[in-house]
Amino acid sequence: MAVPKKRTSKSKKKTRKANWKKKANKEAQKSLALAKSVLQGKSTTFLYTIYINE
Repeated sequence: MAVPKKRTSKSKKKTRKANWKKKANKEAQKSLALAKSVLQGKSTTFLYTIYINE
């Protein structure tokens, strides 16, 4: 099993964590914007079907 040879510094760990959170936040913002546009009926990039109960 692979084991790191030296301890990772706090600053490297914090940097990696910050990058991960920034990436997740960006994806969350994109999905929220898409959801809003779908609800308003203005979406052009998202394909979906509308079921009408009759």
